[in-house]
Amino acid sequence: MAFDFKKEYKEFYLPPAKPGLVTVPAMNFLAVRGKGDPNDPEGEYQRAIGLLYGVAFTIKMSKLGDHRIEGYFDYVVPPLEGFWWQEGCGAVDYAHKERFRWIALLRLPDFVTGADFAWAVEEAGRKKKQDFSQVELLPYEEGLCVQCMHLGSYDDEPATLRAMEDFAAGAGCVPDISLERFHHEIYLSDPRRVAPQRRKTVLRTPVRKV
Repeated sequence: MAFDFKKEYKEFYLPPAKPGLVTVPAMNFLAVRGKGDPNDPEGEYQRAIGLLYGVAFTIKMSKLGDHRIEGYFDYVVPPLEGFWWQEGCGAVDYAHKERFRWIALLRLPDFVTGADFAWAVEEAGRKKKQDFSQVELLPYEEGLCVQCMHLGSYDDEPATLRAMEDFAAGAGCVPDISLERFHHEIYLSDPRRVAPQRRKTVLRTPVRKV
């Protein structure tokens, strides 16, 4: 059976619907950086998702070709993730989604090396006749965070985030968002198939002890 990150690492992908602290270790990601409203069908975000999955499935399906990745095991491509921020704002303004800056992400298995990544970008471009050079290999160690499962529409996230802030304060922590530490979301529901009120999204915010 294919390795499923969501099932094997439930503490990171299936938290309860109440805030809690978690220390997230180093992971490797495919990443595409961009800006603008993620809901714009012609925007950068939709294109970024296509680029990520193009490279991700090239790596996953390498087992069927001539390129052999040392240590490869069959796995389920992990869910889409994203880092989000808005320049010049103390908090995210959901009324102005065009101001978003983001890094769209897909987690990689640890067996993927820099050489394997470079091969996958080139191979995806060759097969799809498309430029995948915008995709980068991003190692990232998140560290101490408060996280929670958000149930419902993306637009209703502020209420969950306030509950997370209150919990963090009670645990002796303060938000620690910076240019190196980001608000993080993991999308467990496909918005094309799941109604807004039934969506599940992991929300994660970096914090530090005081």
